[in-house]
Amino acid sequence: MIAVFLIENPLLVPVLMLLMAIVCTGIGYLLLKARRQWILWTLTALSVVPVVALTLVPTRTRRMDDIPFCTPDFHLPTLASVEMVANVGLLFPLVYFSALLTRRPLLMLAAGVALSAGIETLQALVRSLGRACTTGDWAMNSAGATCAALLAGCTIALADRATAKRAASTRFTSDAETVHGDQHRL
Repeated sequence: MIAVFLIENPLLVPVLMLLMAIVCTGIGYLLLKARRQWILWTLTALSVVPVVALTLVPTRTRRMDDIPFCTPDFHLPTLASVEMVANVGLLFPLVYFSALLTRRPLLMLAAGVALSAGIETLQALVRSLGRACTTGDWAMNSAGATCAALLAGCTIALADRATAKRAASTRFTSDAETVHGDQHRL
């Protein structure tokens, strides 16, 4: 039902993707500043659910081919290509929140690209899933993982800068209080 709605309204998909990136960034920034690691763990774990549901849950259709294969398919996404744009967003929350959690965006980017390749390989080998392996899906998942890693790196840098600024402000205030306290004793 959701897929039908999105296919009938393809221009909503990029808007929803942008909204997802904005919401993830806002939440991630606030959680980093507040040092809420357990919430980042929870969001990372919850981000796995749609990845599994949308890629590994068997469909009603069964592939009938005898030899597992992966269809070469490299196209740039257009606003009207709902599936391709959705593939960009598939791994975004998982890579983004795991990068914030570990503070290693490049490592999580590599893990996201490898995860996508593993999913496509599994889809090619396990015909009973009824899913098809395409290099285009891997490319779009990897593009989304790249965006997530870049945004996570920026979010980490901004949160670290805000934390350093707050620490410097606190240190300056306590130093000033110490100086004033010493002057009163004289």
